Amino acid sequence: MHQHTVQTPYMVGEVHFYSTELECGLVLFDTGPPTPEGEAALLQHVDLARLKYLFITHCHVDHYGLANFITHRSDAQVFIPRSDAIKFQRHGERMERMAELLGSFGFGSELTVPLKESFERNKIFPAVPERFRIVEDTPGLSELGISYLSCPGHSQSDLAYLVGDCAVTGDILLRNIFQAPLLDVDLNTFSGRFRNYDAYCSSLLTLAQLRDRRIMPGHRQYVDGVDQSILFYVRTLLQRAVQVRPLRTRPISGILDQLFRGRLAEPFFIYLKISEIVFMLDLLDDPAPLKASLEQIGLFHEVAALYEAIS
Repeated sequence: MHQHTVQTPYMVGEVHFYSTELECGLVLFDTGPPTPEGEAALLQHVDLARLKYLFITHCHVDHYGLANFITHRSDAQVFIPRSDAIKFQRHGERMERMAELLGSFGFGSELTVPLKESFERNKIFPAVPERFRIVEDTPGLSELGISYLSCPGHSQSDLAYLVGDCAVTGDILLRNIFQAPLLDVDLNTFSGRFRNYDAYCSSLLTLAQLRDRRIMPGHRQYVDGVDQSILFYVRTLLQRAVQVRPLRTRPISGILDQLFRGRLAEPFFIYLKISEIVFMLDLLDDPAPLKASLEQIGLFHEVAALYEAIS
């Protein structure tokens, strides 16, 4: 498995995509961002004329943004998670539901209008891949030497691809990066919101299955280990939840004002922090599922003191 790196214009910095040769041919995992630098890196590291398959971990711009660039220059089959296919197919409706969701938390057009403009200005949603297949609906992937695990939390669609002793994990497992659990509509029902907190607690049990794998992360060159990545995320979550706990009866706008005191201006950053706060409020309302999952994978003792501070 070969790691390829390109700088992005986004606050996360560098992103990685991966290529490997299997019996079925050349396979690529993720693409890098839709920028001139991204295109150059892709052309430098991947022989698109030989590319057979492209697998996307999740359709965030830095991970799938060059999918159409690839389809125009190769005959590769493109695979994306099912939830992302729904996002593409029902994009307009999803944006309307997102505005309603933010409205339910007290944020009106003063945020939703500039947030939509920010999405467009920063090209958060590149063009939909012109051809793709849905990973979860495709039989026979194991015959290619590829399997996958669903690990939602950061988004609804997060997949980890297993190839030999490697796991390509996108934004699921990172070293010293707390990836925001993004506020979104429940894509199964388009009613209410996706419960990131519940999903993450369940995904912890899945992530523990990757302990014997070489982790190929979406950012930072390496991961110290599955447990270390989980513990960084959970410790950060609990430390931030301690700050939110005395403010939990306030509206989310009041929590933002208290924590950031007007320092947030970019609508997309405000949206990220709203997402985190909603996630933390779910945790504070019911911390038991997190404890149960951590106990089941043998890590609760590492964060027991922090957990007691929020329970």
